[in-house]
Amino acid sequence: MGRQGIGIRDLARHLGLAVSTVSRAMNDRGDVSAATRKLVRDAALTLGYVPDQSGRSLRQGTTNTIALTMRTDISRTAAGETFFLALCGGLQPVLAAHDLDLVILPCGSVEEQERSLRRAVERRLADGFIISDTQRHDSRIDFLIERGVPFVALGRSLSGGAHAWLDLDFAGVATQAVEHLAMLGHRRIALGTTLRDVNHGHVFLEAYQAALRHHGLPDDPALVLRVADTLEGSRDLADMLLAMPKPATAVILIQETMAIGLYERLGQAGLRPGRDLAVIGFRENQVVAHLDPALTCFRFSLREYGARLGEIMVGRIKAADPSRPPVQELWPMTLRPGGSDMRFDVEASVPHLRRDAAG
Repeated sequence: MGRQGIGIRDLARHLGLAVSTVSRAMNDRGDVSAATRKLVRDAALTLGYVPDQSGRSLRQGTTNTIALTMRTDISRTAAGETFFLALCGGLQPVLAAHDLDLVILPCGSVEEQERSLRRAVERRLADGFIISDTQRHDSRIDFLIERGVPFVALGRSLSGGAHAWLDLDFAGVATQAVEHLAMLGHRRIALGTTLRDVNHGHVFLEAYQAALRHHGLPDDPALVLRVADTLEGSRDLADMLLAMPKPATAVILIQETMAIGLYERLGQAGLRPGRDLAVIGFRENQVVAHLDPALTCFRFSLREYGARLGEIMVGRIKAADPSRPPVQELWPMTLRPGGSDMRFDVEASVPHLRRDAAG
């Protein structure tokens, strides 16, 4: 008998057993003797039997698959961002250890994300979902809770009741960044953020403002610079900093990829980060690893982050007690010094960013 295309009927015929007996043996049913179970499994291994997973999924009502949503129309993706690949490097092994496969649902706008998720749920594409790009008010969360579908949000939201989430400590990063710059003598610290309504943008902004007040620094709305989440948007950020009547001496970036256009535009103006403007990025990232000077930013293990995400997702799928409170965790990040920050010098000789900066 050939080793390709061996199905359960072929296996049963080879052994002279009923298909139902072979099926029960392969599923370790107690009404089949241990000797018969061993006989069937040994023959399955020898013949190269591969179970019909689609049929099994239909019978069991499961797919053994987890779906991860991934947004594709933002600057991170355009810049060659590897966030999701590195995340999956930690996530996939955890899922695989529990016989779960991972599929990715790429999508664009917020509206497209919701449509894609609804289609996936209606088609029973996966047993559970990991949703990213979490919005301040996210209808996907409400939808999944209403449908009773296991999920983990990669980021917090104001939507829904109690649900599982894992989030980077955006508030902690904003607080540490302001404190670091304040210790270096900066008084006018700008925030470069995006126009998108992702929840972490609100969290970051609120923590940034609170930290400014804590250190007795100006909480000036003009210092909050919102740009499109594109490479051109990061160039616009530099233009806005250069055009400020009362300039900032430092800027904190909510996304490290914003440094690409910022560095470019500053260089065109004859200015240099770390000398003429202090810059702190969000995350250590290979996409910006070759910027000169090296970007001061925050470090964490993306692989470990992905592994923890997998553990939480498995817990939601295989929970023995679904009534237990869902896991909700913040992931800490550590400041990694680079060359892009600097001590503020009121006597600096660059008028573009110095003018009235001490006010």
